[in-house]
Amino acid sequence: MNVGPTERDLLAALRREGISDARLLGALQAVPRRSFVPESAVDRAYLDVPLEIPQDQVTTQPSLVAKMLESLELTGNERVLEVGTGYGWQTALLACLAREVWSVERWPDLAETARQNLLRQGIAKATIVVGDGTEGLAAEAPFGAILVSAAFTSVPPALAAQLTPGGRLVQPIGPGGREDVVLFERRPEGLVRRRTVTRAHFVRLVGRQGFSG
Repeated sequence: MNVGPTERDLLAALRREGISDARLLGALQAVPRRSFVPESAVDRAYLDVPLEIPQDQVTTQPSLVAKMLESLELTGNERVLEVGTGYGWQTALLACLAREVWSVERWPDLAETARQNLLRQGIAKATIVVGDGTEGLAAEAPFGAILVSAAFTSVPPALAAQLTPGGRLVQPIGPGGREDVVLFERRPEGLVRRRTVTRAHFVRLVGRQGFSG
């Protein structure tokens, strides 16, 4: 009987995409994606594809998640800010790779679903906040790394300001639908573009320092 793609199939696909970081691969093995997708999409959880979730949103394609996480070069000591929680799979991976995770989600129903998903997996190092991700979380700043899961034409100033010196930020830069996923680093002269991680298609980053809607 055909049982569909498995976690092993997804890991093999990510390795073919060039993912090689041992800690990241360990996190991907430890966090079951099928526990962070809608029930209607469980049979597709281990395909390397985005999946639809409520509010006209989609989960980020696993290979993009992996490339963005790998680019941050997390050591395990960082406090990380995530913008765009979705159903919480990326949040859970971050919790495996960093000391503490704060995640901002604009949709309350998605935030609550993600909280329940994390709770069922026993993940306690991540806190989800409903709010405007373009403004970050000033009360919890600074952060050693920031991961933005939606596209805007530039990095919102509030996010750049909430990075520690030497901190890294990865964000899709573009109009929404065709982006360069770019890694930045905060240096004494400001936020500096280090490299393009990959090309991708993301939903738009909506908020006071992003798109208006």
